[in-house]
Amino acid sequence: MTEVRDTAPARVTPMMEQYVEIKTANPDSLLFYRMGDFYELFFEDAEIASRTLGITLTKRGKHLGEDIPMCGVPVERADDYLQRLIAAGHRVAVCEQTEDPKEAKKRGAKSVVRRDVVRLVTPGTLTEDALLEPRRANLLVAVARARAETGGFAFGLAHVDVSTGAFAVGEAAAETIGAALARLDPAEILVPEALVAELAPATAETRAAVTPAARDLTDPARADARLAGHFGVATADAFGALTRAELTAAATVVGYLERTQLASRPPLARPVREGRGATMEIDAATRANLELTRTLGGDREGSLLSVIDACVTAGGSRLLASRLAGPLTDVAAIARRHDAVEAFVEAPDRRRAVRAALRAAPDLARAAQRIAFGRGGPRDLAAIRDALKAAEQLAARIDGLAEEGAEIAGVASTLARADHALARDLKAALADDLPLLKRDGGFVRPGASRELDEARSLRDESRKVIAQLQAGYADATDVRTLRIKHNNVLGYFIEVPQQHGERLLKPPHGETFVHRQTMAGAMRFTTTELGDLERRIGEAGDTALKLELDLFETLAARVSAGWDGLAACAGALAVLDVTAGLAEVAVDCGHARPHLDASLDFKLEGARHPVVERALKSAGKPFVPNDVALSEPELDAGLVQLVTGPNMGGKSTYLRQAALCAVLAQAGAFVPAKAAHIGVVDRLYSRVGAADDLARGRSTFMVEMVETAAILNTAGPRSLVILDEIGRGTATFDGLSIAWAAIEHLHEVNRCRSLFATHFHELTALARRLGRLRNATVRVKEWKGEVVFLHEVAPGVADRSYGIQVAKLAGLPPSVVRRAKAVLDELEAADRASPVERMIDDLPLFAATRPKPEAGPDPLAEALDAIDPDELTPKGALEALYRLKALQKE
Repeated sequence: MTEVRDTAPARVTPMMEQYVEIKTANPDSLLFYRMGDFYELFFEDAEIASRTLGITLTKRGKHLGEDIPMCGVPVERADDYLQRLIAAGHRVAVCEQTEDPKEAKKRGAKSVVRRDVVRLVTPGTLTEDALLEPRRANLLVAVARARAETGGFAFGLAHVDVSTGAFAVGEAAAETIGAALARLDPAEILVPEALVAELAPATAETRAAVTPAARDLTDPARADARLAGHFGVATADAFGALTRAELTAAATVVGYLERTQLASRPPLARPVREGRGATMEIDAATRANLELTRTLGGDREGSLLSVIDACVTAGGSRLLASRLAGPLTDVAAIARRHDAVEAFVEAPDRRRAVRAALRAAPDLARAAQRIAFGRGGPRDLAAIRDALKAAEQLAARIDGLAEEGAEIAGVASTLARADHALARDLKAALADDLPLLKRDGGFVRPGASRELDEARSLRDESRKVIAQLQAGYADATDVRTLRIKHNNVLGYFIEVPQQHGERLLKPPHGETFVHRQTMAGAMRFTTTELGDLERRIGEAGDTALKLELDLFETLAARVSAGWDGLAACAGALAVLDVTAGLAEVAVDCGHARPHLDASLDFKLEGARHPVVERALKSAGKPFVPNDVALSEPELDAGLVQLVTGPNMGGKSTYLRQAALCAVLAQAGAFVPAKAAHIGVVDRLYSRVGAADDLARGRSTFMVEMVETAAILNTAGPRSLVILDEIGRGTATFDGLSIAWAAIEHLHEVNRCRSLFATHFHELTALARRLGRLRNATVRVKEWKGEVVFLHEVAPGVADRSYGIQVAKLAGLPPSVVRRAKAVLDELEAADRASPVERMIDDLPLFAATRPKPEAGPDPLAEALDAIDPDELTPKGALEALYRLKALQKE
């Protein structure tokens, strides 16, 4: 990143020589070079940081004859600046002083304090609260590719949340790698250098920083040894039957952490394998369209997650986001989650008590991780204390709430096994008011350590001790004006008026009082006793802090030793919070438990869009619920429902709420409907709305076609597809043709449950020949020339689009509205003269998919042409007829 020219024959200061050496070893990172109470940046690093952070760029001396650009940030506020630099896409190498400056001076007056990089700060390796979003996981994902056993290539994905230690691995096919990354929503992705370009389309769908991984990190031959070595086991087989791609990805992420964390190694849970197909596959475009965890603008507020997140802990919110991003496909696992939610729905008093206790539980997972990682402080110990206390209370409150083996029963068992002895010891050791940093001291409760109390007493009561000593000397010398004072040069000293000072130089006082300085009108002395007291007072603060830090390390060691149990307890608290929160939402918003099974059914009774419903409720308006039926008992495949109706009638809301109900149901939540029967959806597709993708040179229509192509090429019978206004981005007949062909493909090839909204009313006639196509329309009424949107969806077709009425409501000039109506009347008259509907009966289904043979000799036609009827005998005519029939069969 920074080019430091050091080849010219010019003098380089020892400090700058050290800087150049360290910077050269970290060329791709901004170097935070510790100098006293500041992290300084030099050369191009300083210019970049100055622009990004908005801080003053200064100069410090010269290097090779040129001024050295410099800027700095205080160590105390480094986290704030790191957060901004990381958010801007930079990596930062933190270079600390690794020895005391006093030790450096012993080597010579011009000796430079030893420094070294202790940590590389990257988007995926953050642990500090100030750098993290409390309610969002911060995942580091590694991608690896290997040849699959079934042939071809498979991609391994390993993801770690360094802030909690969670670790999981999985595998994805080439065509689903983008969807897999979109589900994880990582902060940073490690991609093998050779695959960066190939995977650019998939990684671009996320907001993650992409870090090319060096070949030595992604070498499959070293994977087993690296992963096993990190966890201290003989072989990676201890983690189960990982595929080669999964093993390589896991080893890559572990190797990257070892390389970036340098001074310490983060504790990680053993990798959990996520099977293929365990979650509903949702591609990046669909996630964006449905706004599952954030809006199209990138905000959390306004997303589905923001509406259903009633969690009272940060860990609960992170788990809920993960469940919403990856809804399950296993019916039994989904049912266990629904059972847990239902248990809390039916026990309102216990639900309220549990949520009240959870509010007192801090973020145990991140606090324990920071302590075990060596980056924690006193407040993290207090967070562990309070979370364990809450766990103890909660274990009793949920005991017996569910049957043995149910999810809540497992949570209760985990909470009951938490280290409550550690909680009691932390309570006994920690003070009520705690500093942020352990180096500030004062976090140990008085009475916790007799030795510490004595050191503190000497440190805190030094004034009283000095006053007593001063009174004793005044009595002994009979000098009432004797004072013990302090300055930074002499330290503590005794000061008396000069006339009394002359007397102190003589016996019997001369042996006790040692002369130090004569002033105008005063003399200064010291004594052995005062010098000893000064030393002890000076050491008392250091001694007290050392004793506190020793106690901190003892408690931290206990946290590290019990990290696995604390992580399990944190997970149980999160599950409990999610479950109780979803129950709260279900009760407050009138959500119902869905019936999930392995069928192809999809029926919603009185379904609602949860985000739109909340917005309308805030405005004092009701939401109009609608039924959705995409299956019928006698059919062996899903229905295609063609929805017509005016703009602003609610078609897009109707489509989206069906998809959101499927997501919520399979995530383990109740759904915004009176009743729901959903056959598990394996893949969810949504093409609702589009925008230009100028960065890739794609128009709105091209984006629409790319997304539609992905759906038609990959959707299967268990998929749920919602498509809105396909073909509207091009010429009318082009668009109509594309929409027509897409519906036929969904019906005949994909055979999936589909909702297809359109303004091409001509398509409704397809219901006459497509057996699983059903028409539905959004109802409207006209009243005194005005259109009234009822937002009700009913069987049938729309008579027109009411586009001009909507334009009038939008405020188009009256002259434009009148002219539009006149043009519409003329166009409709012309269209009636040449209706498109007759094509429905005349055009064979999928005719375009069975291309006619190229023009060439037709043996039947040639044989027929060769016959002269006038020359045929009755027998010859019969033989010719047989020959023609034989040719026809060929």
